Parts: sequence; structure tokens; C-alpha cells
Amino acid sequence: MKTQNNIKILLVEDDPNLGPFLQTYLTAKGYSCSLFCNGNEAFEAFLTDHYDLCITDVMMPKKDGFTLGKEIRKRNATIPILFITAKNQEEDRLHGFQIGGDDYIAKPFSMEELTFRIQAILRRIEITKQQERLVFPIGRLTFDYEQQLITTPEQQIKLTPKEGDLLRLMCQYQNEVVCRNIALTKIWGGDSIYTSRSMDVYMSKLRKFLRDDPNVELQNVHGVGFKLFVRGRKKASLV
Repeated sequence: MKTQNNIKILLVEDDPNLGPFLQTYLTAKGYSCSLFCNGNEAFEAFLTDHYDLCITDVMMPKKDGFTLGKEIRKRNATIPILFITAKNQEEDRLHGFQIGGDDYIAKPFSMEELTFRIQAILRRIEITKQQERLVFPIGRLTFDYEQQLITTPEQQIKLTPKEGDLLRLMCQYQNEVVCRNIALTKIWGGDSIYTSRSMDVYMSKLRKFLRDDPNVELQNVHGVGFKLFVRGRKKASLV
């Protein structure tokens, strides 16, 4: 896993006060941080250099952050993108996730919160890389994503593609809370009453499939999301 000193951040912020302040702060935290004041310059830099994380303001001249995010995502499907904006409306947050963003932070924010969000993103990326395998142990159970099969001591259970995608997401973050909106966006492509109810149905089915192991529980975290809890594994953080 890369250390902070090896992490290169593409920072895009047109505020003449906030931009240099963020760059100085992140550099002091041990990151390598390149600052650009508009989306055009940032995208040119992205094409010519390697970065591990993109942090971009949304409201910018010449090219807004969402447009920049789309262009970056077309070129690189995995680099994490964190959007910064003065907006805090739900539709803006969902739009950021829909175009491939990994997180969203609204102004004003503390430097500590920004640091924690960066660390959480990098930790999730590392976990995902480590868990790119297609077979996941879940207590006494095993989930084969490629075959879409849950194997228990008593039986094998065939899943539908949507059930498999949802269980894979939960397996990648065992004992971590997966936010409801993130799960809906990643699996269904959006958050609506229909997709939300559909996900609840799939979660109920997965709970039945996993009940052969009493140490495995697919929990509903009220008002937040879900957690695939496996007793004996270390409790982790919010996703």
C-alpha cells in the first residue's frame, strides 16, 4: 500500500485563497499536491502526469468540476474523485456519484474532515484492490461471484446477477457500513423510490441465503445503510 508521501493529488480549486491554503495543508500532511485553478488546465495535467486522487471544486469557470470528473472517468475508471462544492442538495450529491465520483464534501468544511475523507477513500480503494478476487469467504459460507453461487455446509444457492452484484459489494466491505445511496447508485445507477424498494427486497432475499451461518448477519443500519456483519472480524468504519 502506498504511503502518504507517495500519494499524488490533483487539486482543482479556483478560489485564490482556498486553493493555495488546501495545497499547503495537504503538502504539510505529506501528500504531493498539484494545484490548478480551472478544469481545462487540470485535465491537461491529468493527461500528462500520474495522479492517485483527484479533488475538484464543482463551480469553476471554463470547465466545471462535474464535466472534468466525467472526462477523467472516461480516461481512468478507477482513480478516486472527491468533489468539493458550496452546494449541499441531494440531487447534486447523487449527480456526483452517478458520474463516477467517490465522495462529496460541501463548503464550509474543516481540514480534519477533508483529511479523514481522503484517508477513507484511499483505504476503500486499497481494500477493493485486495478484494478483486471473485471468491469471498463469509464466515462458514463462501460466495463465488463468477459462478453466482453461495456455498453453505448444507447446500449451494444460485443467485441472480443483481443479487450477486449486491452481495459482492457487501463482501468487499465486510463489517463496514455501506451507505444506502452509494449502494443504490453503484448497483442500480440511481436513487428512487422504486430502486430503494427493490434493494430492500434483494436484501431480504440475501438474509435468507446467509442464515445457515448464525455468525453472519446482514444488518439494517437505520437511516444510514447496511452492514454485512461477520462475528470474529474487526469492526471497521463508514463507507
